[in-house]
Amino acid sequence: MKRFSHNNFKIIDIIASSDIFKIKDFHQFKKKAFAWAANAFDVCCCFDNNGYTEGLLFPEFECLIACGVQDEIILTNDKNAFEKLKEFQLQKQDWLFGFLSYDLKNSIENLTSHHSDGIKMPDLHFFQPQIILKISKNHGEVIRDNRPLQRSGYRTKAIIAEINTFDFHETPAHIADFQLKMRFNKKEYVERIELIKQHILRGDIFEMNFCHEFYGENVAIDPLPLFLSLNQIAQAPFSTYYQFYDKYLLCSSPERFLKKGNQQLISQPIKGTSVRGKSKEEDKRLKNELFNDPKNRSENVMIVDLVRNDLGKSCEAGTVKVSELFGIYSFPTVHQMISTIEGSLREDIHFMDAIKNAFPMGSMTGAPKVRAMQLIEQYEKTKRGLYSGAVGYITPQSDFDFNVVIRSILYNSENRYLSFQVGGAIVADSIPVKEYEECLVKAQGVLKALNKHIP
Repeated sequence: MKRFSHNNFKIIDIIASSDIFKIKDFHQFKKKAFAWAANAFDVCCCFDNNGYTEGLLFPEFECLIACGVQDEIILTNDKNAFEKLKEFQLQKQDWLFGFLSYDLKNSIENLTSHHSDGIKMPDLHFFQPQIILKISKNHGEVIRDNRPLQRSGYRTKAIIAEINTFDFHETPAHIADFQLKMRFNKKEYVERIELIKQHILRGDIFEMNFCHEFYGENVAIDPLPLFLSLNQIAQAPFSTYYQFYDKYLLCSSPERFLKKGNQQLISQPIKGTSVRGKSKEEDKRLKNELFNDPKNRSENVMIVDLVRNDLGKSCEAGTVKVSELFGIYSFPTVHQMISTIEGSLREDIHFMDAIKNAFPMGSMTGAPKVRAMQLIEQYEKTKRGLYSGAVGYITPQSDFDFNVVIRSILYNSENRYLSFQVGGAIVADSIPVKEYEECLVKAQGVLKALNKHIP
């Protein structure tokens, strides 16, 4: 168990009142709270929406921190994984935080995964936290503190004191030099794309998301400073720091997989990426080009149709609709084409089945989904694991919000293996070299955080 240390660090100006407290320096307190959670507990999950608070696309909170394990469920290679997670949720009827790895596909369909896996995350992990803390620009809220011997009347002041006296000094992420390797060089990548296009021309699939891994062995990093660096670069709305004992997810995702609010389901797949311009004029031109590009529109609409079909399995007839098609959203390093699909969950469908019916997300598989996943296993070289899976939370009211795990670093501190993957949608008119170049665009934030260049 990691322990935090106390010192005489100047306490941020915070006034506690019941479970609500005011914050004078939001950014400093947020970083200290993340550091406290990461060092005081073996398991924690920290969400940061980086100030994206306008509109349907973004989470409803600035930061949400869950730490400490009251109870948990961990599953790997279990054909009944979703049923067991449903039973766990029904038993707890409480806040749950956790992740769904891509390879849960094997518990949904007749699929297998036999590639190497350097990170070795389980297929599924959800935990009932001891502590839940919500932070906004001017105030915070202790949603719960269920640690043993913790008096409820003093819980807010106790947590504030622990965070404020935690010995945290922000420093640049220290990364010992290592060799960054690629599973495919440029020539091999282009050859794989050509083979995938042959499947499309034969009618096996319409679209396939093809990914490849960048990795390092015997890598020494401090995960939290690296996450803070990545988060500063990408400033994504679904950024997540997830610490699972000796394994870590450092996620700067801009994409939502699935959200439930009351009976409303919302999915927002991303298909279509462009670099940011160096001037306002160039930036505007690139946004317009992305919006009007036939290939990106084709990719996007195929996945929209797939998601409509996935939601149709769980929603009332006639309620599934596309509320926004080809929306262009700008982030610090890229423009993205994002569409929004909504539907009303049927009363006789458990929300966990709605997640299962849509998993894995169509933007990371292709269409038709099962055949695309078979070809992903055939042409990729490594297990995706948590990459292209989902991380999120479930509330006591059975609402939830899950992201898509992309633009992320995965790290195993025991075997010192570091990994990140990038990919893109392959369609009939894909140009292999341009697909390779688009992958590099998507990798820029992670590469910058690691202070690395393409080998």
